[in-house]
Amino acid sequence: MSAKIPKGIKTALKILVSLSGLALIFYKVPFASVCGHWHASALPWLLLMLLATFFSMLIQANRWKGLLLEAGKLIPFRTYYAYIALGYFFNNLLPGGFGGDAVKSVALGKRFKQTAQSVAAILVSRITGLLAMFLCFFIALPFVLARYAVPLAYTLTMVAATAVSVAVIAGCLFADKLNLPRMLREKITFLPKLQNAFSLYRGHHRQFMLSALDSVWLQLLSVFIHYSYFRAVGLTVDIATITVFTAITITIAMVPVSINGIGIREGVQVSLYTGLLHIPADVVLSASLLGYILTLFQVVQGAFVFAAGKRGGRSA
Repeated sequence: MSAKIPKGIKTALKILVSLSGLALIFYKVPFASVCGHWHASALPWLLLMLLATFFSMLIQANRWKGLLLEAGKLIPFRTYYAYIALGYFFNNLLPGGFGGDAVKSVALGKRFKQTAQSVAAILVSRITGLLAMFLCFFIALPFVLARYAVPLAYTLTMVAATAVSVAVIAGCLFADKLNLPRMLREKITFLPKLQNAFSLYRGHHRQFMLSALDSVWLQLLSVFIHYSYFRAVGLTVDIATITVFTAITITIAMVPVSINGIGIREGVQVSLYTGLLHIPADVVLSASLLGYILTLFQVVQGAFVFAAGKRGGRSA
């Protein structure tokens, strides 16, 4: 039986991968040349990106509310938005990019006594979001393949990721059909509740389909944001290419070998946009790094929510 790697070592290895990835790419592409593409003319596009990010967070809140079914209607919309922001705050503190989902879903669930349904809603949201991304990818892929020789490995990776996502969403919807070992049910009493929470969506087709539609809107906003990155640095890349390359980048960055995909994401973007479209690497990186402004926008909102919660806890 192999020894389990301590969590601290795993985190240290992820940090090492991220730092190594960034060090390698900025060794090849000097940071000074990257900064040289940021000008005041980018500000209108940055404002549009911030607005799109705000709408994206609103849609995520609406999707979460819908997936909480009847109980969700009793919770104020601003509460969902606050917890979405809180999730982004913790996502950027906890390695892996999924810690924020756990924090926000459990925190809201405990507050309103809907923990199982809240966790189920966030998991379903995540998976439908991925499926929407994969749908857009395969719609746009033929247009991109007609012009660029996208390596087959990328396409196969996307096919595999899509198959896994479909299997996971099917497993969630029919989780109650799975007979868990008695010892596991007794040890983790939350699991049967989660199974039942997932199964409710089979009887709520409308809410499930509306959440899927929200996921499509979110993906379209994501494509617009990535399109705007390049417009902000004075470059125009067509929407189909943005759609395909963004989906590939996000999928590979999700592999849990780095801190929230940092270092991996930048490397993949350079390999795609520079390797296939021959856009200079410093331009690609200057566009890519603008995304951290949007991340900061989300994190700051989450920090305010966290601070307000702390103050509320002390005054309680």
